[in-house]
Amino acid sequence: MSKTNNPDVTSIVLYDRWLLVVIAILLAFGLLMVASTSIVISEHQYGQSFHFFFHQLFYLILGIAAGIIVVQIKTSYWQQISLALLILSIGLLFLVLLPGIGRQVNGSMRWLGFGPFGLQVSEFVKLTMIVYLAGYLVRQEKQVQNQIRGFLKPLMVLVVITFLLLREPDFGAATVILVTSLGMLFLAGVRIWQFIVLLTGVAVILGILAVSSPYRLARLTTFLNPWANQFDSGYQLTQSLIAFGRGGWFGVGLGESIQKLFYLPEAHTDFLFAVLTEELGLIGGLFMILLFSLLVWRALYIGYRCFSIGQRFSAYLAYGIGLNIALQVMINIGVNTGVLPTKGLTLPLMSYGGSSLLMICIMLALLLCIDHEYRLVQFGFRIYD
Repeated sequence: MSKTNNPDVTSIVLYDRWLLVVIAILLAFGLLMVASTSIVISEHQYGQSFHFFFHQLFYLILGIAAGIIVVQIKTSYWQQISLALLILSIGLLFLVLLPGIGRQVNGSMRWLGFGPFGLQVSEFVKLTMIVYLAGYLVRQEKQVQNQIRGFLKPLMVLVVITFLLLREPDFGAATVILVTSLGMLFLAGVRIWQFIVLLTGVAVILGILAVSSPYRLARLTTFLNPWANQFDSGYQLTQSLIAFGRGGWFGVGLGESIQKLFYLPEAHTDFLFAVLTEELGLIGGLFMILLFSLLVWRALYIGYRCFSIGQRFSAYLAYGIGLNIALQVMINIGVNTGVLPTKGLTLPLMSYGGSSLLMICIMLALLLCIDHEYRLVQFGFRIYD
């Protein structure tokens, strides 16, 4: 990095302050809610109240440490290793399916075990697919915009990754990665008719996959009328809706949730938002949605600014990160409120889950790095020497 002129360095704002504040608030609330929602189940399973809290805190510290390293790495380096990251992620997806290597939890082979810790491979693939596709769109931008083969090449990669994810099975992660990738292709300027045809095809395929599996079909039909089977397949959703109803406008008070007392399964993971609204009410829930909206807006705005000065790889990265977070938030809250069928997706930065928290921290550190490089360019620094 070198300077092209002599700006007043003391006047440089190195990072997006709004983004940093929003991330800090979400992380703090997330840690608080993990403690609140898991205290009873932690006591029951491990004999001490804060097992899940300390586990989440460990991954938060690890995520912050990884983020500090990531913000020091130029985005150009990510572009150079984008293909290697894709190959690594596909290799890990194969590896996790091998008996004796992959760790099975709740009937799904999604984790690689490292002693007491595990890596959920699909969370890693969410990041690597964004990095790979951003690099591909920069290299093949004209081909993507003007030729059908430029559009089809990344789709073949998506088919492989989606197939491997469905073998675990992890329908939720496959949907997020697929829709995020389609959104990035759309923003890259793919022809509208191609996009509409593909989107229709994807919708049909996802629909077939949803009804072809008994447990997915049960989730789909239950979500339409959970009260018809409120003590069986609709139990989780009805308990979530009860939590929303108990919360009212201002909630029953932090730590005072009844639904987390073994009524609502996965209260500290997939259904944390339901307990949050029970304890903090509609106002608290809307405040969290506002924070996530600000986070996604800043990501997309950073992408737009980078695109305007020709930093296309950085722009596509920021777009992909913003779309990925937005989709996960919408799906998680949609599931909690009964708007969408039940899927195993955590609420980014808040739900219990070490792999998810670690990868989201890395994504956001990468976003801060992108914004940092944009600001340096605006102040006359060369960053690609």
